[in-house]
Amino acid sequence: MTTRSEPGDGPSDASLSAIMGERRQLINLAYRLLGSLADAEDVVQETYTRWYAMPRRQRDAVESPGGWLTTVASRICLDLLGSARARRESYVGEWIPEPLPDRGEWAGGPPGGGAPPDPADRVTLDESVNMAFLVVLESMTPAERVAFILHDVFRYSFAEVAEIVGRTPGACRQLASSARRRVRAGQAPSAPAARHAGLVRDFKQAWEAKDIAALIGLLAPDATAVGDGGGLVSAVLHPVEGGEPIARYLVDLTARAPGLALLERTVNGQPGLVAQQDGVTVVVIAFEVAGDRIRRLWAVRNPDKLRPWTAG
Repeated sequence: MTTRSEPGDGPSDASLSAIMGERRQLINLAYRLLGSLADAEDVVQETYTRWYAMPRRQRDAVESPGGWLTTVASRICLDLLGSARARRESYVGEWIPEPLPDRGEWAGGPPGGGAPPDPADRVTLDESVNMAFLVVLESMTPAERVAFILHDVFRYSFAEVAEIVGRTPGACRQLASSARRRVRAGQAPSAPAARHAGLVRDFKQAWEAKDIAALIGLLAPDATAVGDGGGLVSAVLHPVEGGEPIARYLVDLTARAPGLALLERTVNGQPGLVAQQDGVTVVVIAFEVAGDRIRRLWAVRNPDKLRPWTAG
């Protein structure tokens, strides 16, 4: 298997700098496969551990170290995806992928403050990491997800994907096709970026004003709000459905959490909101916009998933 290095990366070889240069590729791949930066970091660490556990002679014999690393990382992700379903069945509240800030908004790496810390600068925020896309990925089987991400996002051939998934190239083609159908069925057509940002801004202002009527006007009648707690954080155990119930829930929430400050931030490459109390991020909200209304909201409260937003 070859490796798809990003523009500007040098050729892959067995030197330390070249091997470590694959880290960006591996983090990007593992985050898209798992929906968790923490898990992605663990996968990459395990991948490098396995590389350096091999005898030097065996490492030198690997024709494409980058391809070897990608293959191993993908197989680890495939195994983790199989066990993740059982773990998430016992999760408190709905499980939502870990939200990521824009590069300049990463905690500890403010704009103009020099190079942001690893691995914040190593996750490329594009359409393949917006929250709606990642949520659809969660509905796929592990094999579908791996085949789809490797082929459609990272442009590996089906012959290469087959080496990882352990199926024939034809079977991998079918897996990716099935995954594409899930994506088409599960996502609304993307709204223009300016319209998305405007709706989020209007939503923030209406929420701050506790204007239920304005909130209802911004939400689709069949809108859904999903809250992610986990750990010891209280969670909304079931999605809130309908524009009016969501609007009333949000206004009631601000009454129970005085001093909540709402900030416009980039969440997984799209306009979103961050709620802070006493300067500490306590909720990150991602939105899906369909036409002129907000169709879905995902609110992440699990502290373990807010590390990039709160760590100094």
